[in-house]
Order: sequence, then structure tokens, then C-alpha cells
Amino acid sequence: MLKSVRTLVTASLLLAGTAASAAETVKLALIDPLTGPMAAAGQPAFEHLKLEAERINANGGLNGAKLEIVGLDNKVNPQESLVQLQKAINDGIQLVTQGNGSSVASALITSVEKHNRRNPGKEVLYLNYAAVDPAFTNERCSYWHFRFDANADMKMNALTNYIASNEDIHKVYLINQDYSFGHAVSKSAQEMLKQKRPDIEIVGNDFHPLAKVKDFTPYVSKIQASGADAVISGNWGQDITLLVKAAAEFGLKAPFYTYYGASSGVVTQLGDKGVDRIYQINEYYGDFEDPEMAKKQVEMYEKTGWDFYYLRLSTMLDMLKAAADKAGSTDPKDLAKALEGLSIETPTGEVTMRAEDHQIQLPMFISVMKDGMKYGAEGTDYNFHKVAEIARDDVTLPTTCRMRRPN
Repeated sequence: MLKSVRTLVTASLLLAGTAASAAETVKLALIDPLTGPMAAAGQPAFEHLKLEAERINANGGLNGAKLEIVGLDNKVNPQESLVQLQKAINDGIQLVTQGNGSSVASALITSVEKHNRRNPGKEVLYLNYAAVDPAFTNERCSYWHFRFDANADMKMNALTNYIASNEDIHKVYLINQDYSFGHAVSKSAQEMLKQKRPDIEIVGNDFHPLAKVKDFTPYVSKIQASGADAVISGNWGQDITLLVKAAAEFGLKAPFYTYYGASSGVVTQLGDKGVDRIYQINEYYGDFEDPEMAKKQVEMYEKTGWDFYYLRLSTMLDMLKAAADKAGSTDPKDLAKALEGLSIETPTGEVTMRAEDHQIQLPMFISVMKDGMKYGAEGTDYNFHKVAEIARDDVTLPTTCRMRRPN
């Protein structure tokens, strides 16, 4: 009789444990601007993550655990970001993601490293989807940081190859935000153009405060006076929207080669004035040739009012799921180990998380704003049409990372 009771108790405990495991929820905190002037960069990312988390959960979640997205507003402020990081940690969240602002990313990398050294067994994993300062996967690489976007140098290498092939371009103007990322864009543009097209003259190199400029007309006037044939900018958020809007209103004819020219608000601000003038280097484009991608664009716009802009966020969650399923765990230490060297198939081909520096290797595309697009952005007929594809191996650059791994 006693043996039967013990057996029943043991079975009950096992069933309870199985049910608890099945009902487990893993939270991923997004630390990004959700209010203020840069919210148009953070809000679509938040909505994208929530929508894609539904897909992940419908397909078994993370090793059986439900994925929940938690939005934490940092107002693109490094100090506020650290407050939000601590809030996430206090709430038991061990997975964080962020993308808007390398100054924020820099603070998060340092803080996560410090926390993990002091709190073994309670590690936090930082998934970076858009902060692209090259240092983060070179001299400042961290075991607890994984980047799911090409870094600034990888993007500039592809962009300058395209510019160098255009024999009509002889004068280039650089305009970027005045912090580490903007300076990295400027530096790599100058170095790469000098190497690939030494005849190209850099006729201007301006830096402006992040998210502070309301009228870019004075900058556009300088660009016009310089006689520039082309403009290169890494601006994002309201800074790219207001910059290209001012250029259009001023009548500047020089094309813009950008990192984030397809950001929310650009096509509605420019209309016809942006056609054949605004270029972007990105991991996808607005043709949506892949049927599943087209379906996601339609679904996301109908449900959220935002376009399917961040393919890299879908890739990030797919890789997170693959790592959790591979490791049989959602513990950050196990996830980090499983992510290293992981490859998955995406709508653009195979991508790999390079183990050496935790920098994703992926194909990239250059696109230009066009009218009459089948899948228009922001409810318009405008979107970005592919003009060049760069294979993954051609996007890849070497790294100087010397990573310190935990014992």
C-alpha cells in the first residue's frame, strides 16, 4: 500500500513538473525608444517582435516555453537604458534586445558584462538587432552580446562598391549623427572610397546632434553649395526623415545613399521627390518577391499600421528558437553556446552567427525608392526596389575580436 502511495505521489510530482515546464514563459525585454522623437524607430520594432512571437509560440515556442515581449522605453538615453535594464533584471528577465543607438548599446554591453561577472547563474543575454558600431564585434566584443545586423563597415563596404561603379559620381558629401556610430560611418566611407575610387572628392563631412535638429535646411544648403554628386548618411529615425524632407523641399538633386532611408515616415514625407533619389543598404527590400514575406508585410500593416521593415528581428527570433531547441534550454548560458556558429535558412538565404565575434553573416541588398510598387510602404504606392544583391561571403569582413569566454 505504501509503495503504491509513493508511486502515485512521484507520478503526480512528475506531471506537475511537466505542466509547469509546458506553461513556462520566457520574457524578452526590448529596451528602445517607444515615446518621443525616435519612437518611429522603436515602436515598429516592438510591434514586429510581438507579432513574430505569436508565430514562434504557435510553432512550439522556445524549447516548449512561451515567448513574451516586454517593451521598456529608454528614450534613446544611455542612462535611462541602464535603469530599464535593471528593471528587467529585477523582474527576472534574462534576455534583452535593443537596436536604436550605439551609445545605448555601448552602455548595455558594459552593464551586462558587469552584471554577469557578479551574478553567476543569473546571467543576462543581450541580443543586438541594429546598433552597428563595428567596435562591438571587434575590440569590444563580448560573449554575452550577439549582433543580428551587419555592422557599419560591412554595410559601407557594399555601399561604396556600388557608388564606385557609378562613373558619374565625383564629389561626395557626408552627413551623420554626432556620436560613435555616425563617426564610424564617416570614417569607413572616407577610407573605402579613397581605396576604391581615389578620384572621388569628399566635399563635406558634417556631424549634427542626435535627434535634436528640427530643420536640416542649413545643412542641405551647404550640400548644394558643395556641388556634391551624391550624399552618404547613416542617419536613422527622425534625423533621416527630416534630412531627406529638407533636401526635397530645397530642390537638392543629389541622390542619398543611406543606411536607413526606408525608415518609417520617409516615403510619406517625400512622395515623388524621393523616387530614384533615396537609396538604402539593408537585409531586405520593398519588392517582397518571396510570397511568405509578402504575406507578412500585408498582415503586419493590417494589424499594426507599421510595415514589415525589420527582417532581422524575424531572423533573431528564429535563431533564438533554434538555439533553445538545440540546447534543450532557455538558460542564457546554454543559449549563448548554442547560438555560436548557428546557421538557419531565411527568405534571403542562409545566415550564420559567427562564433568568433558573434557577428551575423548575411546577404545584403541595395534598393532605391520607386513609385507603382505592388506592396507600397505606409499605405502608399512607394517602396524600395532592389537594384543590387551582395552575397553573404562578399558582405563578410574580418574581425579583431579576442573574446573572453566564461569558464
